[in-house]
Amino acid sequence: MGKRPIYLDYTATTPIDQRVLSAMLPLLTSTYGNASSIHAFGRAAKAALEDARASIALAIGATPGELFFVSGGTESDNNALMGAWETARTRGRDHLVISAVEHHAVLDTAESLQEKGASMSIVPANTDGKVLPAEVQKVVGPETALVSVMHANNEVGTINPVAEIAAIAHGAGALMHSDAVQSLGKIPVHVDQLGVDLLSLSAHKLYGPKGVGALYIRRGTEVETLLHGGGQERGRRPGTENVAAIVGFARAVQIALEDRETEMKRQRALRDALQAALTERFPFLLVNGDQQNRLDNILNISVDRARRTMEGEMLVPTLDLEGVAVTSGSACTSGSMQPSHVLLAMGRDVATAKATVRFSLGRGTTREDVVETVERVSEVLTRLCP
Repeated sequence: MGKRPIYLDYTATTPIDQRVLSAMLPLLTSTYGNASSIHAFGRAAKAALEDARASIALAIGATPGELFFVSGGTESDNNALMGAWETARTRGRDHLVISAVEHHAVLDTAESLQEKGASMSIVPANTDGKVLPAEVQKVVGPETALVSVMHANNEVGTINPVAEIAAIAHGAGALMHSDAVQSLGKIPVHVDQLGVDLLSLSAHKLYGPKGVGALYIRRGTEVETLLHGGGQERGRRPGTENVAAIVGFARAVQIALEDRETEMKRQRALRDALQAALTERFPFLLVNGDQQNRLDNILNISVDRARRTMEGEMLVPTLDLEGVAVTSGSACTSGSMQPSHVLLAMGRDVATAKATVRFSLGRGTTREDVVETVERVSEVLTRLCP
């Protein structure tokens, strides 16, 4: 019989909470109308849709009219960058500022805009993966359309000083966007406190359904519409709304906020125990990210290739064979053998970056999981790092 599987990849995705599923089921069975229809079935769906919008908006300090539903974080990031740039360039602002540690949904979108004529500055991160306001200040100017810096990094968990960066962006007359896909439900996310004009969110990172997310657009912010069709979401994002998923999203946010303090404290204790046990047994392990200012559920470690020789690419698949589900970085790119761009931006060498594991804990993680993971990781490292 194989070993009991242990899932430690909650940053990639989470299982849907049963309470979320219960909230969704009526929208899939009885209240199934199209929210754009004016008959009773449609009106019932529309009411559920708007209740969900109001609930999520309240959670982030926004008004319902500032929140628009999309298919997920990637679409939200794309809409924010492309829409803001398309509008700003008509006013002579064609410059984008992004950080070197952004998710590829931001990096790749910015690169595509370069092909359309955008100029771009990539702000470096420090060795902890943090984007420093002073570095942003160096590159913003009168031609800057948008600054985009993620709230919390999906690979190492480092939390960025978004409010300070937003103040710099606004001082230059630019808009501020932040990807809060990883931070929502784990740390406070409030649009006014962060000072953002645009904010990207996703449901499946906090025990909601896949395929739904949101884009916050501060009232008065002009963003070009990228899709055209039925006029749903007040013309911002046409297409029949996935009301069941949106209702699930709202319920997931509500649960996450209710449980956040106690649950994140629990996960932090487990994460710290995992970190302490592994680094004590294997002094050649490097912990990546800001140790004082990171998400409570992420532990990103690398084998220091200057001290140990090993095939870094074997680490994650070998752990998988041992029944421990982890990744080497972003779930969207971990299928590639390329080293993490985040770790390279933090100054790790290529070999060390490849020999990296990201453990991300969640509601289902137990102390027994952590104890067993330490033993299985120890077996693997002893084998691969003689």
